[in-house]
Amino acid sequence: MPTNNLPSNDWLRIGQIVGGFGLKGQVKVKPLTEFLDRFRKGGRLRLNDDWVTIESISEHKNHLLLKLSGVEDLSAAEKLQWAFLECPATQKPKLEKDEYFTSDLVGLTVFTQDGENLGAVNEVLPSPAHDVLVVGEVMIPAVRQ
Repeated sequence: MPTNNLPSNDWLRIGQIVGGFGLKGQVKVKPLTEFLDRFRKGGRLRLNDDWVTIESISEHKNHLLLKLSGVEDLSAAEKLQWAFLECPATQKPKLEKDEYFTSDLVGLTVFTQDGENLGAVNEVLPSPAHDVLVVGEVMIPAVRQ
């Protein structure tokens, strides 16, 4: 398989293989994206610096089950445990109004309603209720208000 030429920061991690499944070499994948349409039959993803094609997809207990090209049995699938599936960062899905990619928030300047500059977003922390913006020592809930 050909290796990819893009630098590592030009790739988005969209899933992590958490184990093998079945005798035909399916892998259990924990999605790391809300855009599950990135996992589609015939789609190509990067795995360990090589391209793989999704031959089939199904769901099982909150995980995706993918049959990937070149992975022919359970032993081969299990060797991929903890590996990441990636897509080019340029393949971003279209967003609805008021939607954003959390990675696009890092580096943006945050102002209070009074116009006070709080600094730049250093990090976006996911949490069950909502994301949290880290601006210096300040943590700001990423909510519409």
